[in-house]
Amino acid sequence: MSSALSERLADDVEDLPADTPVSYQSHDVRPVPRISVQAFCMDADTARMIEAAGEDRRMTKAHVKVHMGGIPGAIEFYSQAPTPNLIILEAGASVGSLIPDLDRLAEYCDSGTKVIVIGRVNDVSLYRELISRGVSEYLVAPVSILQVIGAIGALYGNPQAEPLGRTIAFFGVKGGAGASTIAHNVAFGIARAYQNEVVLADLDLPFGTAGLDYNQDPLQGVFEAVSAPERLDETFLDRILSRCSEHLSLLAAPASLERTYDYTDNSFDQLVDVMRQGTPSIVLDLPHAWNGWVRHLLLTADEVVMVAEPDLANLRNAKNLADTLRQLRPNDHAPHLVLNRVGMPKRPEIKPDEFAKALTLPVLASIPFDPHLFGTAANNGQMIAELDGRHAVNELLNHVAQVVSGKSDVRKGRRSPLGALMGLLRKGKGA
Repeated sequence: MSSALSERLADDVEDLPADTPVSYQSHDVRPVPRISVQAFCMDADTARMIEAAGEDRRMTKAHVKVHMGGIPGAIEFYSQAPTPNLIILEAGASVGSLIPDLDRLAEYCDSGTKVIVIGRVNDVSLYRELISRGVSEYLVAPVSILQVIGAIGALYGNPQAEPLGRTIAFFGVKGGAGASTIAHNVAFGIARAYQNEVVLADLDLPFGTAGLDYNQDPLQGVFEAVSAPERLDETFLDRILSRCSEHLSLLAAPASLERTYDYTDNSFDQLVDVMRQGTPSIVLDLPHAWNGWVRHLLLTADEVVMVAEPDLANLRNAKNLADTLRQLRPNDHAPHLVLNRVGMPKRPEIKPDEFAKALTLPVLASIPFDPHLFGTAANNGQMIAELDGRHAVNELLNHVAQVVSGKSDVRKGRRSPLGALMGLLRKGKGA
């Protein structure tokens, strides 16, 4: 266990009340590598919690099996079986037998096996005693799903490694909803506002428009990356990225119909992993399709942004997608909702608040219908911020960028997106 994590958990054990679990943010929890995990629980609620943790998107590579019986059950089991990479043990209320039981279990543990103990005694002396005896981690019950996953990820992650980049998936709930345009502008906004590296991956391989929107014509991109997994590393990725601005790079779609693009569910995993190793923000521009790999990328992304227009078909699709993502991602916050082309003349629309109420989701931003602004930017190969950085729409896009990137707002004294939108609407009514 890393010394930094030991010190943090020691402080937590010493300072927190016994019934207060350590808090983890979902996007801060590291994915767990391909390991075997076996848990021996005393309480049925703890067993259900660990089973739920095993089904989380960050644990997809791990193999988790849950038993009852606590430490005595583990001693009996491992007296006749090899130990896995990690054992999670739930201790009983009595501390007296904990150390002797762990000493007995140690006789059967294979070299390299790590142990996490979940106990109900909040005592820093006990914590230090357990660590000194080779226990990898001690968690004070009750523990949360993310706390368990975070502890496992910390044990098997490299403490010297840079934090993994955040993946932000944009998905249009209906074809033509404008998700790609929003994704491209948000990626540009993150790079420009926070001066951090951003990669925009255009995953609409046959029809992607990122190259046009950024006025780029790269010879290589996504197709080359996923077609040569044996060559894919940070060096190879750097060679096929196209630089769009000082901090923004594009991994372009081939936008060609010379071939079909039939991929398995996990075909893009290695590409995403390589991008996350060296890039703080990765924006995934997903096609409007529902197949194994699109579903998998939506499941595993750190942030999901649904883009919809305010009509009935979009509402139905958005409701289906939101419900599905809640089911697939029970330990993550709900997807973000962006309404696009709001206020189109002569089109009957569902009001944003009614749209949001039907989904039980807040509207992150309502982008007004402005064909001249977006059309001019698209024809020029520009982002909205390049065409008119003071436009109210750009304020809304910057707000989306700030929220989905998890960054604090660096622009002091900036008008709120709601105020900017209301000003735009008042101006339109007065015209």
